[in-house]
Amino acid sequence: MLGYTDHSEKHCAIVAKRAGMILKKFGYSEHEIELAEIAGALHDIGNAINRKNHGEYGAILAYSLLEKLDIPLTDRGIIVSAIGNHDKSTWGAVDAVSAALILADKTDVRRNRVRNEEKSGFDKHDRVNYAVTNATVKVNVQKRSITLNLQIDEDICTMYEYFEIFLGRMMMCRKAAELLGAKFKLTANGSKVL
Repeated sequence: MLGYTDHSEKHCAIVAKRAGMILKKFGYSEHEIELAEIAGALHDIGNAINRKNHGEYGAILAYSLLEKLDIPLTDRGIIVSAIGNHDKSTWGAVDAVSAALILADKTDVRRNRVRNEEKSGFDKHDRVNYAVTNATVKVNVQKRSITLNLQIDEDICTMYEYFEIFLGRMMMCRKAAELLGAKFKLTANGSKVL
């Protein structure tokens, strides 16, 4: 209702699937893949309380839900840790599940995440997301790399504006990829950026 960038079921489904895919490509167990998918599905639940610190609020809410479902304590800890550490306020992957969640979440950049229908009312986040006409994530197991490939309409958003908003997120992706023993790469409009 406040018009923030989409954090709905669609975003959470994309993040859950992508987090699982990343761990699967790198040979993690089915159990770890499932934990990453659960964390992805629940990662933005804290937005029900507040956009600020939503990772921490989400971890608390998720713990309660997972406890009621009788999820084992160790698994609950892994899931809530990933949720609690997925945002820039906490900055960091602590294990493979949290690394996969960060990579999956921060690479979901797309035009249809913009909920504000009036271009004149776009904030800088809306403008950056709206400018992305295509985004793909490629995992190369042999090269141990995870690459976000973007096509950006520079008439809507310059590369400078993109990096003003997303540099911190891309740095989180770099550190998360390193935890998985991989490199994070970014290409924009066909040119390697990171």
